[in-house]
Amino acid sequence: MARIGFVGLGIMGHAMALNLVDAGFDVVVWNRTASKADDLVAAGAASAHSPADLASRCEIAMMCVSDTPDVEAAVFGRDGIADGLRPGGLVIDHSTISPDATRRFAERIVDLGGHWLDAPISGGSEGAANGTLSIMIGGETTQVERAMPYLRTIGTTITHVGPTGAGQLVKAVNQILVVGNQLAVSEALLLAEAGGLDLKTTIGAIEGGAAGSWMLSNRGPQMIERDWRPGFTIDLQQKDLRLVLEAADGLGVPIPGTSLIFQLYRGLQERGLGSEGNHALVKALENLSGIELSADG
Repeated sequence: MARIGFVGLGIMGHAMALNLVDAGFDVVVWNRTASKADDLVAAGAASAHSPADLASRCEIAMMCVSDTPDVEAAVFGRDGIADGLRPGGLVIDHSTISPDATRRFAERIVDLGGHWLDAPISGGSEGAANGTLSIMIGGETTQVERAMPYLRTIGTTITHVGPTGAGQLVKAVNQILVVGNQLAVSEALLLAEAGGLDLKTTIGAIEGGAAGSWMLSNRGPQMIERDWRPGFTIDLQQKDLRLVLEAADGLGVPIPGTSLIFQLYRGLQERGLGSEGNHALVKALENLSGIELSADG
């Protein structure tokens, strides 16, 4: 088996790297804040001094960072992955970034003799911790097959969706559905609260039917308990929605519902709530209505 590198040890990346270590793979890790790698090293991973050092020691470099500029810096910045890329080395980007930038980055890596897969993920911090992420992959079939033993360690729904950039575009589709569903859950629970229904009983009554969803079952109870710990923060959700809006604009596709949700999240950011979970979207509706969800609802 190949030695695997992992760059970016945030909420998602840390759990993904730990699953690779726990599965017995030979893993090298790097993070801008080095202390985030301490427990991974204790679990058996090796640490790298830089992304370039990591890439020079690994056949495959996986990466999960926040935004397009972060990917560019980690790969093409000083001591970036590109500086240490081995001949035939594979870069797998699990970040959610611009499809257009993804294609440009991939071309540069190919010019250096390497390969690129865009493989954004969905499933929240729970999915990352449990190794049950959904992974949507753009790139060459042979490279997808090469990566599959490692991807199966971090995800359960792994789909090759097309050429380079297609993974990022499918992630944009995913995020439209995520935020649209979150708005629906927020509106539904607010109506139940206003009508005096027991919110937990209401969720139990409907989650097994046509209205059921991951967001309702996983984030609904958190909303009722007013537990705003993030599986995915508002700030990161907004970053993704900017990418969605840019992609839709470039393709001439109207997405008015998503645009509305972007503005609702912007209002929450202005209130200093950007570090809360994206399920705090309900707070925007609470502010409009004067009604607040409660565990006693």
